[in-house]
Amino acid sequence: MSRDVSEIFTVELDTHEPLRADRYIGDYLKLFTRSQIKHRAVRVLLHNKEIKLSKLLTSGDIITVEYNNPELLELVPENMNLNIIYEDKNAIVINKPQGMVVHPGAGNYTGTLVHGLLYHCNEMTNRFSEDDIRPGIVHRLDKDTSGVIISAKNPDTLEYLASQFRNKSTQKFYIAMVKGVPVKNEGIIETNIARDLNNRKKFTVSKTRGKSALSRYKVIESYGDLSLVLLGLETGRTHQLRVHMLDLGNSILGDPVYGRKSGLFPEITLMLHALQLSINLPSSVENGKVKISTFRAPVPKRFVDIIEKISRDPKKTLMLVEKALD
Repeated sequence: MSRDVSEIFTVELDTHEPLRADRYIGDYLKLFTRSQIKHRAVRVLLHNKEIKLSKLLTSGDIITVEYNNPELLELVPENMNLNIIYEDKNAIVINKPQGMVVHPGAGNYTGTLVHGLLYHCNEMTNRFSEDDIRPGIVHRLDKDTSGVIISAKNPDTLEYLASQFRNKSTQKFYIAMVKGVPVKNEGIIETNIARDLNNRKKFTVSKTRGKSALSRYKVIESYGDLSLVLLGLETGRTHQLRVHMLDLGNSILGDPVYGRKSGLFPEITLMLHALQLSINLPSSVENGKVKISTFRAPVPKRFVDIIEKISRDPKKTLMLVEKALD
């Protein structure tokens, strides 16, 4: 994408009540949907000074709206061997393999989860707008993170599921193999997370910038130089668990961005796996009550291989993983 569009508007409101900048350019100007505002990297300048999208605008304000034009991408469905955990007419739950990118973006124009979903759920092509490069995607996992991910098959379900992530009413648990042993057996990590000023590809804990982030952790088993931990994700910031475990002093094994190579396992890849997701589905209403649906992706082979090498009783360790979720 390139930032090549800049439009100037004089704010006009039907009421005398101020209105947030993001709602004005979405609801009044009809420039973007809520999701497109982030995807197009929208910036708003009020009298030539950049403002937050949450700032209230009043009639007569002169604003400049800058945004990126999307790259022209043709989403061609691709036949993939998707590991389907659950599927109904509205949603599909996948066990995403490590190495798969969730949606198209810079440098990833084929082979993404979206391409596979469009082939498997061919009706999705007609249910989402042509310029949507993330049709059905409710949330995402990093390329190197494996595990449970849910996708919607139609716009109504997308909003229904996405609202639960926004309201933090979902439950998400991960397992990770980390370096060292946390000082406490379990705890809460609550910080702000912001983009690293020295490296745009990285994020960092900050006291003055960024967005609030909260993670929970519990040590399942320790092996001297390594620990197997259960992680609970309360918020969904980019790289949150990776940044939080680094801040705790226990970086995730195999992390190519925030960690260092392990002497014991120099070829190991990121040891982070989305183990379980609990969420309400549109079809999960029984007798007028919503029944929470829980989906689990089994402990992957790369975890089992390491556990078998370092645990005295690998079967017991895997049982402890199941017990930690109870």
